[in-house]
Order: sequence, then structure tokens, then C-alpha cells
Amino acid sequence: MTRNPKYSFLSHYYVADSSFYTDNNIQNIGKSFWISRVPATISEAKELLTANLNLKTLKSDERYSFYQTFVEYGGVKQKWVLLLSHKMKEKKEKTLRTKLDKEVEKVEKSFKKLKGEDFFCEEDASKAAEKWIKEFPSIVFEKVDLKSIKKRESGKRGRPSKDEELKTYFRIDGSIKVNDAFVLNEMEKMGLFILASNDITLSPGEMLKYYKGQDNVEKGFRFLKSDTFSISKVYLKNKSRIEALAMIMVLCLMIYSIAEWKLRTKLEEENETVPDQKGKPTKRPTMRWIFFNFQGITELISQKEGEVNSEILNMEDLHWKILGLMGEKYENIYL
Repeated sequence: MTRNPKYSFLSHYYVADSSFYTDNNIQNIGKSFWISRVPATISEAKELLTANLNLKTLKSDERYSFYQTFVEYGGVKQKWVLLLSHKMKEKKEKTLRTKLDKEVEKVEKSFKKLKGEDFFCEEDASKAAEKWIKEFPSIVFEKVDLKSIKKRESGKRGRPSKDEELKTYFRIDGSIKVNDAFVLNEMEKMGLFILASNDITLSPGEMLKYYKGQDNVEKGFRFLKSDTFSISKVYLKNKSRIEALAMIMVLCLMIYSIAEWKLRTKLEEENETVPDQKGKPTKRPTMRWIFFNFQGITELISQKEGEVNSEILNMEDLHWKILGLMGEKYENIYL
């Protein structure tokens, strides 16, 4: 829930990925405010992504540059913000270079095979070369030639006689290289994406902030789908039971999130750290890792001469440190 500066009441925003962005969804959601990523397949988006625009640095986050415009799509007036993530661009460019190196190696093998094929005429050889190069847009011919060779009819062995008529075949020859224009064009588009909202009063910074906030929710649902809950082992057919299970899972996620927030806040306030999975100090541990550290703790209950005794086993300094940060109530559970 976020406050819209134009209004005195709190406004809700539905945040969604590009799969939401269709004519029907935009029309059916009514007057509710939404923020969505725009699919790059839409013609209007293609034009914006390939346009030569003067992007400005986003004041709220200098890792991004932006350009904003207003459009009408699905019968709804909205603001589109074209964003360039410099970090994403750098990462994707590195991935593209690695991909190109592998592709060139693969293409060279394919080209070697093509050069070994025999064609009955020059036209057939030329068509084969044209068809082959179209399959690899990242590659162009550095030079391409056709050469003629004379061979015996297939099936005949041994040395040809002086008066034996040889057949003329044509082969493709030449060399290939990386298509620099294609690579440059791909790199220019990298790191670019478009956000849209029907609340045209939102600033580009606000739209990006709210959209990125979606990641926290998605992380939570990834946690719910992990083996931690062992949901795959539970089979429910009754609709009400499925709803009940989903409610319990969401409540578990809420408690998990609150506990994680509380521990991280305390670590920051006390300037303390706990070891992460690699043994390095961190102020932002995941609660899943904390739970994992508490797995070996056992309560031993014994009875002697009618007297019941309880003892907590396997408690270490790290466990008491975490409990102390969480608060006295948490400590008392283990005392």
C-alpha cells in the first residue's frame, strides 16, 4: 500500500509482470491502479525499445536511466517509462560475449561441413550458402566463393582412366566472421525494459520502486514452494482444504518474514553479525538459514523418582546470541 501524493487517501497498486499486460486485463481491472511490465512483443513497445532516445539519469537510483511518455493502450490512458538498468546491461553483455564464443565454434564446424558438400550447379551452391547464413544472424560471410571440382561418378573406385569422363561439381568456399552490426544492435537493447501504469501522476522513480517491491513477494512464494514445507507430499482434493492449507502457508510466511525482519533490525541496531552459509559475517541472514542452524537442538525429558526434568541439548553460543537478539520471550522457550 502506497501513498499517492495527489490524493489525501492511501492508494493500492496491483503490481504485475508482462503476462498481465493485455487488452482484456487492462479493461477488466477497472479503475484500480496498477503497474506492469510491458511485453517487448507489442509493436508500440518495439518502437520505443529501438528508438534513439536521450535517456536521463534517475535521481532516486543512479543505476538506472529513463525516458517517459504517455500512450493509450487497451482503451486506457497510461504512462510508459523506458528504463535502462546499467547493471543488467553489463551482465547481459558479458553473457552475450560468452554465448557468441560458443556459437562461433559451433558455426565453424557447420561451415566446414557445408564446404564439403557437392552441388550440381552454381545456382544450387549459391542458394545453399544463402540459406545457411540466414540460420546464424550473429555471423556474416567475410568472403564467399564457389569453386568447381571434377569427380568420378559415385560408386566407382580406383584411379580414373585417361578417357573417362568426369563430372563437374561445385563447392562453397570462403570464411566467416562475427556480425558486428548484429552484436551492436543486440547490446543497445540490453538492459532496457518498459514499465506502464494507469496512474499517470506516478514518477518514474516511484514506478520502479513499487515494481521492484514485487520481488520480495515472489521470494516469499519461492520459499513456500521449496522443500521446507514439503507441499508436494500433501495431496488435497477438497477445495476448502486446499484453501485452508494455503491460508496456513501464508500465515507461516508472514511469521517467517516478521522474524527475519526483527532479527535483521536487531543486528543492525546492535552492530552485530552472524555467520552466513560460507562462514562470513552478515547482518542480513535469511530466516531459513537461522532455522537450519537450530535443527540439531533437542529437548531431553527424563523422570526419576517421580520428578520430571527437562534439558535442552546441543545449544551453542551462536544460538544464545540469536535468541538474545530476538528477545527475552524467545530465550525463555529454551531455558
